[in-house]
Amino acid sequence: MQLEDSNFVSSADYIVRQGTAQSQLSVEANFFFEALSAAEFHWFFVQGLAALRAELYLPGVSSLLNGIEASLRVTIHQLTPDPTGGTEPSPYRVFSNVLLSGAREVGLPVEVLAFPDEHDFVDKLMTSKKDRRNVEIVRIRNNMCHGNIFEFITPKNAEVDAFFTPDALRGISEVLLGVSVKWAKAIGDFRRTKGLLQYGPRPPIPSTPLAWD
Repeated sequence: MQLEDSNFVSSADYIVRQGTAQSQLSVEANFFFEALSAAEFHWFFVQGLAALRAELYLPGVSSLLNGIEASLRVTIHQLTPDPTGGTEPSPYRVFSNVLLSGAREVGLPVEVLAFPDEHDFVDKLMTSKKDRRNVEIVRIRNNMCHGNIFEFITPKNAEVDAFFTPDALRGISEVLLGVSVKWAKAIGDFRRTKGLLQYGPRPPIPSTPLAWD
């Protein structure tokens, strides 16, 4: 969240409120560090959060999506080691309904990745290849990580041409950040129960709101 100079009554007020904003960011970032404690993917969440707080929506959204995908791929790989002895997740297991279904089969709490009001999340995962309906987080990932932002373009009307500015992603950013927090808590706890993470606490979700004022 960026603070505008014009919103403050004095320089001291500006400094105090900047400090408050930075303190909140630290609390939120520490949550991801403590919940996940896995450098293979926790930095995606931390830097995605920082980007969104700086109103850098394109890199922020992309980073959170990559973090979720990486946490899925790494955890599945650790639970089902490569018989050839490979140390990295398979390059063929990428974010998709199929990946989520496989994760669900080995016990990962993928239902947490459902978007608000996406009550048919599991039903979508069960659709066949012929009739596939991607869950929202897969659909958004496929679009954003392939540079497809057309659904966020303001359409042409009688007065102005069609246009796009990154702040059009503000709404989906808030949704995705909320999903990311719940996912970090859920998969962090899961990894600890499976012995994939031998250290660190099980932090609660921060009491500070993970959304813009």
